[in-house]
Amino acid sequence: MSNPLVIFGAGESAEIAHYYFTHDSPYTVAAFAVDGAWVNSASFCGLPLVAFEQLPAEYPPQTHDLFIATGYSGLNQLRREKYLASKEQGYRLASYLSSRASLLNEGRFGDNCFILEDNTVQPFVRIGSNVTLWSGNHIGHHSIIRDHCFLASHIVIAGGVEIGESCFIGINATLRGHIKIGEKCVIGAGALLLSDAEPYGVYMGNATERSRVPSNRLKKI
Repeated sequence: MSNPLVIFGAGESAEIAHYYFTHDSPYTVAAFAVDGAWVNSASFCGLPLVAFEQLPAEYPPQTHDLFIATGYSGLNQLRREKYLASKEQGYRLASYLSSRASLLNEGRFGDNCFILEDNTVQPFVRIGSNVTLWSGNHIGHHSIIRDHCFLASHIVIAGGVEIGESCFIGINATLRGHIKIGEKCVIGAGALLLSDAEPYGVYMGNATERSRVPSNRLKKI
């Protein structure tokens, strides 16, 4: 039986995490936590909201697990910092693995992962700790996703791709097989990568431009 769960965060990401853990996991969410300077209410989602600094006293690691739910701001650095701080305090970090995902990699996931519905993770894939896969992605066989990455929705990663730490990959990006993505890269929505990406690279897809013909002049629609 799992320990009760505390979620770090009090925004949209934390609210979404609360929904998934409540409806599709063995965990019961007991409380939320944020840094003390950001505690502006006694509760969030109907549960206690406490200062992270006071967490070990009120919800100790011996009796509670923790999940860090802070999105990808600052190239995932806030989530990384809180992940490491929680480990130092002795907490076990929970993962959410959707029952509606196809996870064929024999449990090769780290902790504090958030894997949503309709993801396909093929055999021999290795996924590190503190990794988010939003809904609907394809992660090809023998690929590696290292710690603290955030992948948005409907990304296609072919086989044998290696993604370095703290990367962000946007909606509908496509990565060719057997390439390496350096750490802290940003790959924007709709981008197509056909070769290796150096660390700290930014790769943006082209946005669709507005047509010169307005919609009220289209003959067939």
